[in-house]
Amino acid sequence: MLQNPGSYEALRQGFGWEIPDRLNLAVQACDARADETPDRLAIIDLSDGTRRDWSYGALRDLSRQVQRTLRACGVARGDRVGVLLSQSPLCAAAHLAIWRMGAVSVPLFKLFRHDALASRVGDSGAGVVVTDDEGAAMLDGLGVTALTGADLLTDARPDWQEPTGPEDPAVLIYTSGTTGTPKGALHGHRVLTGHLPGVAVSHDFLGQPGDVLWTPADWAWIGGLFDVLMPGLALGVPVVAARMPRFDVASCQRIVAVAGVRNVFFPPTALRMLKAADAALPGLRSVASGGEPLGAEMLAWGRQAFGVEINEFYGQTECNMVASSCGALFPARPGAIGRVVPGFDVAVIDAQGQPTAEEGDIAVRRGAASMFLGYWNRPEATAEKFRGDWMLMGDRGVADDGFLRFVGREDEVITSAGYRIGPAEIEDCLMTHPAVATVGVVGKPCALRTEIVKAYVVLKPGQSAEAEHLMQWVKERLASYSYPREIAFVEALPMTVTGKVIRKDLKARAASEVAA
Repeated sequence: MLQNPGSYEALRQGFGWEIPDRLNLAVQACDARADETPDRLAIIDLSDGTRRDWSYGALRDLSRQVQRTLRACGVARGDRVGVLLSQSPLCAAAHLAIWRMGAVSVPLFKLFRHDALASRVGDSGAGVVVTDDEGAAMLDGLGVTALTGADLLTDARPDWQEPTGPEDPAVLIYTSGTTGTPKGALHGHRVLTGHLPGVAVSHDFLGQPGDVLWTPADWAWIGGLFDVLMPGLALGVPVVAARMPRFDVASCQRIVAVAGVRNVFFPPTALRMLKAADAALPGLRSVASGGEPLGAEMLAWGRQAFGVEINEFYGQTECNMVASSCGALFPARPGAIGRVVPGFDVAVIDAQGQPTAEEGDIAVRRGAASMFLGYWNRPEATAEKFRGDWMLMGDRGVADDGFLRFVGREDEVITSAGYRIGPAEIEDCLMTHPAVATVGVVGKPCALRTEIVKAYVVLKPGQSAEAEHLMQWVKERLASYSYPREIAFVEALPMTVTGKVIRKDLKARAASEVAA
């Protein structure tokens, strides 16, 4: 467990990876602690609306039941096994059981529809899926064996644990698919170790007395599974399991109060909804956020609403938690995505793969502990992800006095009249307007300027605003060349299931406007 050394420089200099030759995620996240303190609180279960506490011993017993049932179904080392469950003890136990067997878990999201499930189950080759009655109905016709809680064998005796090492495959997580067909990012048993430093600092040294961790993000995503659930279990911090298919402020406040949540990871969309409702959450010790950069207005609001800094962190499914803010050690810098997490080598590189002080590609050096093993059955795509010794994050950025400043996705940066404009800064600026609920900014094709800045704006209920006024709002606060030359007011923005604006859909809409 990381301790606060007083400065971020001392933290980075004193850090070293400890990755043993034998490593298994189930042992790391549950079994080792269950052996030592079986009665210790592991999960606060609010999934059915009432509270039930699960100890490490009880969680291990449930995972042993899953394991024996999977073995009876013929699951063996290396097999892929789907997990189609919302936040619940069974979801955690299923992953633990699969890893203990040396098999590979495939997280699946309850809001997926038939085609999304079929593509992931088919691509991974998963023949068995641990789920519930609702999930079993969703899997009908896909040619898989659906195991529900009612199917589990009652035998919770110790079962064989396959000997595994850090490079052995453990989990296959599909990307959200915002930039093409979802690809399966295959991770080894070292993936949790690689997440622990970033999770710790993003929560101002997670593991303090009284810490209780929760996220509204589903555990089917790397942000829920390896930014919250498994790190919390590994660090001995109770994790809250609560069903929230769609985020709403009232349910969030109830969960925080009933479970005594002290540490929370909020996706940016959840923060925007809390801000729009002017909702305070007393009693929090740390708030982390990742997925999209936050602006100065949101950070300032967070200090007032939560009484703590919102610690932004940065990463992606292929290599996560590589940069983070840490309010316990340094103040947040608006527009930045934090500083490099101890143990990682992150740089902004040029086309030749050399670090540069100019805008370039954000990249992580090979060998990072949370870096994926490769894309499932896609060696060409894996090779394209690297430039020499660097894995490309697909984002443009600038190294700024020890901080990383996010410019935008490589395919989302707007080129207008020779200027390169990041959409995030404009979105942040528009979000400071009192009438704006949320916004998406893209480049719209223009024969004269190559592209113009186009903003799609959702207003708060009961609010109104003129396009010219919002244009002027940005012009007065940012560079004169970067204000939106067109603004469209819309009822809603296209969003991924993880709550990110799908800018490629907005770009397609903007392009169709030109064609029309």
